[in-house]
Amino acid sequence: MEKSLARYIWKNTRLQQLWILAVVAASMVPYFLSFDLPKQIVNGPIQGDGFEGPGARQTFMHIAYDIPLIGHVEFFEGLQLNRFQMLMALSLVFLALVVLNGLFKFYINTYKGRLGERMLRRIRFELIDRVLRFPPIHFKRVKSAEIATMIKDEVEPMGGFTGDAFVSPALLGGQAITALVFIIVQNFWLGMIAAGIVGVQAIVIPRMRKRLLELGRQRQLTARELSGRVGEIVEGIGTIHGNDTSNLERADIASRLGRIFSIRYDLYQWKFLVKFINNFLAQVTPFLFYAIGGYLALQGRLDIGQLVAVISAYKDLPGPLKELIDWDQMRQDVQVKYQQVYEQFNVEPLIDSRIQELATAPVGPLTGAFVITNLTLSDDSGARIVDHVSVEIKPNETVAIVGPNGSGAEAFAEALGRMVWPDSGRITIDGRDLLELPESITGRRISYASADTFFFHGTLASNLLYGLKHAPMTDPIYDEREALEYKWHSAEAEKAGNPTLDLNSDWVDYKAAGASGPEDLLTAIRPVLDAVLISQDILDLALRSTVNTDVHVALGDHVVALRASLRDRLRDEGLDTIVVPFDFDAYNAQATVGENLLFGTMKRPLMTNRRLAAHPYFQQLFRETGLSTDLYAMGLEIAENAVELFHDLPPDHPFFQQLTFMTADDIPTYQALLQKLQSRRFEDATPEERSAIIRLSFAYIEPRHRFGLLSNELMDKIVSARKQFHEHIPADLAELIERYDAERFTPSASLMDNVLFGRIAYQQADASDRIRGIMGELFDALDLYDDVLSIGLEFDVGSGGKRLTMVQRQKLNLARALLKRSDYFIFNRPLSALDQRVQDQITRNIIEGLHEEGHRPAIIWVLSNARQAEMFDRILLFDRGGLAEAGNYPELSEKNGMFKELLS
Repeated sequence: MEKSLARYIWKNTRLQQLWILAVVAASMVPYFLSFDLPKQIVNGPIQGDGFEGPGARQTFMHIAYDIPLIGHVEFFEGLQLNRFQMLMALSLVFLALVVLNGLFKFYINTYKGRLGERMLRRIRFELIDRVLRFPPIHFKRVKSAEIATMIKDEVEPMGGFTGDAFVSPALLGGQAITALVFIIVQNFWLGMIAAGIVGVQAIVIPRMRKRLLELGRQRQLTARELSGRVGEIVEGIGTIHGNDTSNLERADIASRLGRIFSIRYDLYQWKFLVKFINNFLAQVTPFLFYAIGGYLALQGRLDIGQLVAVISAYKDLPGPLKELIDWDQMRQDVQVKYQQVYEQFNVEPLIDSRIQELATAPVGPLTGAFVITNLTLSDDSGARIVDHVSVEIKPNETVAIVGPNGSGAEAFAEALGRMVWPDSGRITIDGRDLLELPESITGRRISYASADTFFFHGTLASNLLYGLKHAPMTDPIYDEREALEYKWHSAEAEKAGNPTLDLNSDWVDYKAAGASGPEDLLTAIRPVLDAVLISQDILDLALRSTVNTDVHVALGDHVVALRASLRDRLRDEGLDTIVVPFDFDAYNAQATVGENLLFGTMKRPLMTNRRLAAHPYFQQLFRETGLSTDLYAMGLEIAENAVELFHDLPPDHPFFQQLTFMTADDIPTYQALLQKLQSRRFEDATPEERSAIIRLSFAYIEPRHRFGLLSNELMDKIVSARKQFHEHIPADLAELIERYDAERFTPSASLMDNVLFGRIAYQQADASDRIRGIMGELFDALDLYDDVLSIGLEFDVGSGGKRLTMVQRQKLNLARALLKRSDYFIFNRPLSALDQRVQDQITRNIIEGLHEEGHRPAIIWVLSNARQAEMFDRILLFDRGGLAEAGNYPELSEKNGMFKELLS
């Protein structure tokens, strides 16, 4: 990186800076003329200088020059104007100069702004580019929040300064010098007074501002450290709660905030002291001009026009001068910021940029062996974790690496996956050093997966296919307007030093996954998902999701057939009572009271339970049918039973999981409400109290809660109210509520609800698991499994994949590595969160799945259980950083060595 910000700016924008400096120089001409013109207006037409006689005239705009070797040349003889005409003409010229100066300022500021934004874009990209090239060990020493804060916030002022770096001193300095020279020309002594004040401001104020710069640097450092600390709290929130250290963190944050407050308060005091002195010096000069200039005018040594012109010129002097002093402070401030950025990002050794060059062409397979020679690895403290290990791993063999924790096996695998760099020794393939191979080779032909997983915020599919997005494979199709917009953005990116790669292109390398395009991608993905046993998880996510029938047309078209097939299958297996279907003329005992009353789903978030309850039509229906009093009485019974049964239980008791209508925190609230309503009728309760009680009845399910509150009469009354509700439903409600229809797909309901068209009976054990298994088979039979799977793949995994369980994350991480169909697969205890039986099954699935006929990639697997090594061709046993034993399973298991001890 360039150490000086000024040199960095000049290096990248010198042509633009030269152009704007030329514009600034040109703008000084009308700026000077605007100072001289008021004197001509006052002395000429206003005071009558040159218009002494009646009918006197003067020449306006006479343009003539004496040119060397040519002589006197007259371009325009001018116009003869009387006193009034001259006043109007000069005033119009003054107005024209004001407009011209304004246009110059507009162009210069606009150009500066665009130049600054380009430079900000350039420096942010370069910093992120450097982050992508940091050596792996450096990420253990920095906090991600601090790096993000520096790139987002701390370089922001550098972009604004870029446009001002050379233009502002030229423009502001030129304006100040122009005004000062004009004052000196009018009167030497007034000019010396102005120059003296300017000199004091130029010398004293920057010296005083050195303290401001130091305080600003301290403020920046403490703010960055606070950002990093907050990031640590967010990432370590589980540790904080688990160790009761939340108050320790509060004390730490309060201490940091106190330090920032102290710095900022000191900064404000010093800042406004400097401002006071600067303003005082600026206001002293007009006093001297009025006093001394007025005295000179009284003595006849200075005419009124000159005095007015001097005061007018000085009026424009403090502004540029103050801005010039501010510019100098900003220059020093951004240089301090840039120096800190330089120190943070000037990391050696960086990954060579050639290693990360874009490669759009297919990459050939790696045919050579992994040759590890005298490999030595150390941890951050300098302790050796792998010590002079030499081994060769052939392209087609499977190698199990075993050893106790801390044996060096994990670090050895990390070195093969290029996650860590050797202290000494070499890892080569085909005689080429692994660290010198382009990432276009290692990232496509070598796959690495460990127990540590990370997923970007996005869909499950985008994260699963992340390992296939190496380069844009096809260009997007743009219409004329979009093409012009893309062309403009590309040109701007190029000017800012950014790549012009189009993010809207299709980046997925389908051929690498064994597919010909997006149409058959799921066919290639599915065996991988089955191998790591995550297909059922994705299917469950799909069943709980709503379906966009515009995208998944087949599901919408086949939902009625699916419902019929499910009923037939359940009948054939004697499970026809496991699902109670929806019937518009009957009450569904397995559904809630609210679901029975609505007999449909709401289009959320446009319609919610609260909005529906507040709708006038819904309230009118309740009054006319008498359900208000019935459900109020039912709600009171529910509240009394719940309070009586659960008020003595701790909040974390598992019985509360059965209370869908009330939480542990609600128990005291309803206990107090029952005491208040004990002797009060429905009419005596307030609307809020009625709502709180009736709300309990909406979530009630008789077979689940078993309070015996639903009589046949009440169920018939609810069905009758349902019919009345849908018969006269107003248009605004009809648009937001989708009624259940046995012959139609319901987009606002989940896929499972659409297929079931009913509710699973709570009395049946393992009913949900059996239903999901049958549904999976039905989807397969109707060729809809891939479509359903694609719905599950649209699930948003959340920040860092935290909406998935640890088991799901490790399975997904392994599937992502397998999709690349590499030549070398390195698995570093990737399934540590799974039980041993499932680990064995997945390991066997992967080895059998990868070693198809004609394709046998190398598999290097650090195992958690030594018994799994029986599946591999060769075993490498690590102990205390060294290679203790090597051989195949029969040899080592019969030998009285360390491997046999691990098996026992």
